[in-house]
Amino acid sequence: MRTMTTAGDLVSITGRTTDTTGRFLVTARTNHFVSDARTGPAEAVQAGELLLSSLASCSLGNIQLHALERGSGLTGARADISYLRDRQDPTRYEYLRLDLLLHGVTQEEAETLAGLFAGSCPIYNTLRRGGTVELAVRAGTPEPVTPAA
Repeated sequence: MRTMTTAGDLVSITGRTTDTTGRFLVTARTNHFVSDARTGPAEAVQAGELLLSSLASCSLGNIQLHALERGSGLTGARADISYLRDRQDPTRYEYLRLDLLLHGVTQEEAETLAGLFAGSCPIYNTLRRGGTVELAVRAGTPEPVTPAA
């Protein structure tokens, strides 16, 4: 069983191009999935949707954990998350919006759980505050393609 990451843990994924322009294979640990560029085939999940998905997963997992620790009685939760691409600057999102629906708790407890999430989720807080992003690039020779058996 894998334990959750903690402060100071380095986590990484790998993404590779495929023979289909605008389609990528992403690997996280032993999990592999296909992602499409916004300008690609548009059949698989796209990068912006993956960003929203990570925020959904973090918010729901975080809220569920805090609810269990508090004995809140949470019976279910839903996260509806969206973004709007900025019309004047398409290199950024005008906003990200999180709508959380928490079942089995009072409004006051829902707000407490949302506050605990907002105070502890690194994905949410990096997006909200703006974080350091480093870019490194190097040229290399193509990797050999192994034919499928």
